[in-house]
Amino acid sequence: MLMSQRAPAVSVGRPSFRPSQHGLGFDNSWPSAPALTVRAPGGRLGIGNAARGLCGGMVFAALDYWQADRQPPADRPPPGAPLYRYIVRRLLQSWHLPAGVGRYYLGMLASDADLAEHTIARQWPSVRALLDRGQPVTLGVVTVDSANPFLIGHNHQVVAYGYSLAGPEVTLRVYDPNSGPDDTVAVRFSTAAPSAGFAHNLAIGWPVRGFFLTRYAPAKPPSADFSQR
Repeated sequence: MLMSQRAPAVSVGRPSFRPSQHGLGFDNSWPSAPALTVRAPGGRLGIGNAARGLCGGMVFAALDYWQADRQPPADRPPPGAPLYRYIVRRLLQSWHLPAGVGRYYLGMLASDADLAEHTIARQWPSVRALLDRGQPVTLGVVTVDSANPFLIGHNHQVVAYGYSLAGPEVTLRVYDPNSGPDDTVAVRFSTAAPSAGFAHNLAIGWPVRGFFLTRYAPAKPPSADFSQR
């Protein structure tokens, strides 16, 4: 549940990106199928499971369509379709292997207090500066508190596209692929009280422990004529 506001909110940092207009028209729910298929001796080898989510690929894809000034696809592509393969490719690129995965793992190892302090003191100013210039930004969201590297996939990725202020309280507006094209999703925190942590209504089953700015570079989306084939 999101925190209640104690002062009138001042809306700032509002790029033209909106989940209801520019988010993909479907949420991050996929059938159980290999996320990626590669050639191997004796046939083709499936890697990963799309049912665990393709959030990073959807985040990058939504921004790709926005950058290209093209309408995002409304229908979920079947496994193997050009749009599906494109989303998976963008997922792999969103991880920025190997260093990108390491950032999630370092966040998983940090205490709640240290991670919240780092997020608000170091990451939030950079995110805010970009939003103030009208630029939506991709964020890695740390949700896991564990040294188990096999839980890295439970972390998340979103697009931050605007924010509002109510005194020291920040409401950070995000496109959450798990929620689909929904403009009401947000993460809230207080710059005056980092130890209070983060409230949110992301469609995830874990808390938000912190977030960090990730690197995004545009890519050309597939032709709409071939996205479902």
